[in-house]
Amino acid sequence: MSLLGHDPAPVRLEDALTGPGLLAGAANVIMQLSWPEVGYGVVESRVDSGNLFRHPVKRTRTTLTYLAVAVLGDDTDRAAYRRAVNTSHAQVRSGPDSPVSYNAFDPELQLWVAACIYRGLEDVQRLFGERHEPEDAEQLYQESAVLGTTLQVRPQHWPVDREAFERYWEDGLKRVAIDDTVRRHLTDVMLVRWLPRVLSLPLEPFNRFITTGFLPPEFREQMHLAWGPAQQRRFERFTGVLGSLVRRLPRWAQAFPYNVLLWDLRRRIRTGRPLV
Repeated sequence: MSLLGHDPAPVRLEDALTGPGLLAGAANVIMQLSWPEVGYGVVESRVDSGNLFRHPVKRTRTTLTYLAVAVLGDDTDRAAYRRAVNTSHAQVRSGPDSPVSYNAFDPELQLWVAACIYRGLEDVQRLFGERHEPEDAEQLYQESAVLGTTLQVRPQHWPVDREAFERYWEDGLKRVAIDDTVRRHLTDVMLVRWLPRVLSLPLEPFNRFITTGFLPPEFREQMHLAWGPAQQRRFERFTGVLGSLVRRLPRWAQAFPYNVLLWDLRRRIRTGRPLV
């Protein structure tokens, strides 16, 4: 009970999903693709419609809609999106010449992707100045299981609590290995080279800085990205100011564009249009 005589508002996973948090998007992609099986699954993918560099708008919409559905949607939304994504994932599997064996339906790989998204949301909240009591942080973690169960991860495979997650994360870091092929792809993602050159070129310095800042040290090292104390201080000042601005926004503005993407998904379901 608070001093004002009423309980504080509960902390919800949907409050952690904010539009300004998209600044950490490229860093999170690097984290996800840092396992070779995930990295090569994307680099070698034969699903042309999911290629960021050929269809940047569609690929971005598909990725962000997944987050919107997982966090803001209901069971009906998630089931419909799972069926649509499964159709694309069925084509993502290693070939005879692939350097690693992978299959997009592998729940172990999907668990790693979901874990990276959770860790990314947690890091964004911390850097934006959000502080939670241990019980609230645990509640957010438990709700975050939908990041994996929306696809192939079974609920019992999500680490049972935050302590178990930290053990899983430390073990997962041992499998992080970004080779030259995947690193070139991820560098192009980081430097937004999927945009026309006239747009990407002036954005490169900022995107390199912000992406490197959001990356944990293990991933910076794999990406060969230099980072020092002065850059860290500048990055923390930037995210601290941004976080204070985000907290002043009404919730609908904080949730943009995810709220619009969920509306669009439901419209697509009603009208029979493709979801991915």
